[in-house]
Amino acid sequence: MKKLNLVLMVILGISQISQAQEDKYLWLEEVDGKVALEFVETQNKATIEELGAEKDFQDIYDKSLAIYNSTERIAYPSILGNYVYNFWRDKDHVRGVWRRSLLKDYTNGNPVWETLLDIDALSEADDIKWVYKGSSGLYPDYNRFLVRLSKGGGDAVVTKEFDVNSKQFLEYGFKVDESKGSSSYVDENTLIITTDFGKGTLTTSGYPRQVKLWKRGTPLKDAQQIFEGDTTNVQVFGYVLRDGSKAYTMVRQSIDFYTGKTFVWRNNKAIALDIPEDASTNGILNNQLILKLKSDWTVNTKTYKTGTLISLNFTELLKGNKDIQVIIEPDEFSSISRVSTTKNKLLIDLLSNVTSQLYIYSFNNGTWSNEKVKAPDFGTISIVSTNDLSDKYFFNFQNFITPSTLYSADASNNTFKAYQSLPAFFDASKYEIKQYKAKSKDGTMIPYFMVAAKDIKNDGTNPTLVFAYGGFEVSSRPFYGATFGVSWLDKGGVFVLANIRGGGEFGPKWHQDGVKEKRQNVFDDLYAVSEDLITKKVTAPKHLGVMGGSNGGLLVGVAFTQRPDLYNAIVCQVPLLDMKRYNKLLAGASWMGEYGNPDLPEEWEYIKKYSPYQNLKEGMNYPEVYFGTSTRDDRVHPGHARKMVAKMNDMGYKTYYYENTEGGHAGSSTNEQSAKSDALTFSYLLMKLK
Repeated sequence: MKKLNLVLMVILGISQISQAQEDKYLWLEEVDGKVALEFVETQNKATIEELGAEKDFQDIYDKSLAIYNSTERIAYPSILGNYVYNFWRDKDHVRGVWRRSLLKDYTNGNPVWETLLDIDALSEADDIKWVYKGSSGLYPDYNRFLVRLSKGGGDAVVTKEFDVNSKQFLEYGFKVDESKGSSSYVDENTLIITTDFGKGTLTTSGYPRQVKLWKRGTPLKDAQQIFEGDTTNVQVFGYVLRDGSKAYTMVRQSIDFYTGKTFVWRNNKAIALDIPEDASTNGILNNQLILKLKSDWTVNTKTYKTGTLISLNFTELLKGNKDIQVIIEPDEFSSISRVSTTKNKLLIDLLSNVTSQLYIYSFNNGTWSNEKVKAPDFGTISIVSTNDLSDKYFFNFQNFITPSTLYSADASNNTFKAYQSLPAFFDASKYEIKQYKAKSKDGTMIPYFMVAAKDIKNDGTNPTLVFAYGGFEVSSRPFYGATFGVSWLDKGGVFVLANIRGGGEFGPKWHQDGVKEKRQNVFDDLYAVSEDLITKKVTAPKHLGVMGGSNGGLLVGVAFTQRPDLYNAIVCQVPLLDMKRYNKLLAGASWMGEYGNPDLPEEWEYIKKYSPYQNLKEGMNYPEVYFGTSTRDDRVHPGHARKMVAKMNDMGYKTYYYENTEGGHAGSSTNEQSAKSDALTFSYLLMKLK
């Protein structure tokens, strides 16, 4: 057996060397390599020169920047203790300010903002392009926070302890060097922390695999290790779950992207919870552990179906007993989008036919009861913030032509009122929303939304943009895109949002029907929507484009290599494209639960059929693709887009390419960068599709 393993290792090693020799563009994977950056600069310059000269470029830039910098934007709240916290960017605060207002002032509609941390000033003082990545506070007074800062917008962050009363970082407070880890307060003097603790402490995905308890005033190297995962795990992280005054120190061992084991740290031991490895926990309320099932679970001869939200008596679960209550079992056209808790209530955002409904659930006398919140219909509801200390909360409503409105609400009496709405950045009265379904290759009906002028003529000439994602159980929901309105709809465009498989619109099965060997379903769904638009004579291939980012970037990369006949414009943002090497680049190994392992011959067999980088061919009638990425994207490697462009250019295909020097996976770190990206993208689309 040892000899066999050795032979396999040698074969694998030879295979990897052979692969490296075959790929002559590997040098573009050196993120900050001199020659690679020269390539980027050359591509950027050509793209900016050409698209910057388009007649709509400056208008799109100016209007987009005005929207991003508008003082009428909603200052979304995060309720912590007696304060509301908010992060805000505008023309005077390019990198933004972290600020707070008393909750009572904010709720009354008259927030008095107190700046806690000016990221522009901090960046200048440190000579580092800091990007604010959030913070977590010390319960219940929230006088101290762990502030996360990224250098240029990547996922890796530096964490420093901040005193909100003195508005200063604590000189001798907790400080964690740059890492993709996490940290939370257990109490005033203890953190539960995962980080890069040194050699051998990261997984093959680049995330921490050790969890420690770190006491204030002690060296990090002396922190107590409470859990260690395997190097092949995606990651291991620690966190704290609160149920009123009670707090539980938890550990999650992510075996792959969708499965893992959950532990509670008690009596100096990590105790595994006897729950399905693919279930997701959604908090604890009134001693009920809230659990969403991703597969059928049979307990004591009773089967709880995939997609069901259940609760378990937590103290009994720790004793080995399963006292289970069903909260909600969605039907085939519904899914649970989000679950949140207030002090006494459970809030459930239910997606039904891809539009939101909001429910309040109460647990009394061992059973759950519910009330529907009579919120606006036919759009997207998002829980913005809840309060650990009361049943007050905020939610947001929007759809394609209805500006976002923030509502203040009280779950104790099921009341709500409009707090603030965005201004109408474009005249929505000219447009209407329709929802259609297209039949995919295997007969599955795929819903999609279409936003178009009320007087649209179905003559096949309308410039039409399809936006899709199709992965990781992420639902694509209606949104108010002000920049889409001024940059696309107002310039004669039709916008389509496709709810293809791989997402979570209709629950876990909708996602599972698009993973690994079933991935082609996702692509076929996109083609079905595209062909339906052509059949309806909304558009024609000459006027049809598609846009996607990250996993959606892979989607559109496959679209133009498999079906170049369908599209005349492709916007491919922060994409995965080289699916032979994706698991070796940055966080790529963490996604093998979604795509499969290309190093296993049986899994590469289905991946290789669609991998865009490997399926490029000479002599094809590909559209002139626009690729966008970021040098500082430390999630999806910029090498994917770089290599694709170099390979296509060498084959004689024209491409457009823009790589922002910062921005991380989001692509932009400032409003100006976002406006520039919009101007380049929509100028390209208008040039190609009108």
